[in-house]
Amino acid sequence: MVFLKFTNDHNVGQIISLLFLLFFAQSWWIWADSEITDLWYNCLHDNTTDSWLCAATTESDWLQSVQALMVLSVVFSSVSLLVFLGQLFTLTRGSLFYFTALCQAFAGFTDFAACLIFAFHRKEILSASRDLSRGRFGYCFVLAWLCVPLLLVTGVLYIHLRKKQ
Repeated sequence: MVFLKFTNDHNVGQIISLLFLLFFAQSWWIWADSEITDLWYNCLHDNTTDSWLCAATTESDWLQSVQALMVLSVVFSSVSLLVFLGQLFTLTRGSLFYFTALCQAFAGFTDFAACLIFAFHRKEILSASRDLSRGRFGYCFVLAWLCVPLLLVTGVLYIHLRKKQ
């Protein structure tokens, strides 16, 4: 049976779940209570039918960069979990989880880059014709920033994690 000094594989699963939420949820930018924008869609709330009407976002190079970096963040974090599980059963006693830590750190850096690009180039991403003072960052953007230190801290924890028997 394999025992570890401490384990954080359940934390990685929670971070992956959070990244998937950020990836698909529709609240990166809120124009008003009835209009929201995410990485993929602009949505308006129709009060008569009480439903959201969504259209694809206007493509820009900055938006595509944020989309690609968020996809990479989810991929690196998922690979990190799979590599951890593989290394858990294949590493020799006393070995460290360096490759897992590297994947987790890359996930953190790509998430960080995506957040920075969205923050500094939101005018080009959202639409140059709209007044940004009428909107605010949504909860997904805030959670994306929260994922950055979580991913980096778990990456550091994996560096110090030793396999024990």
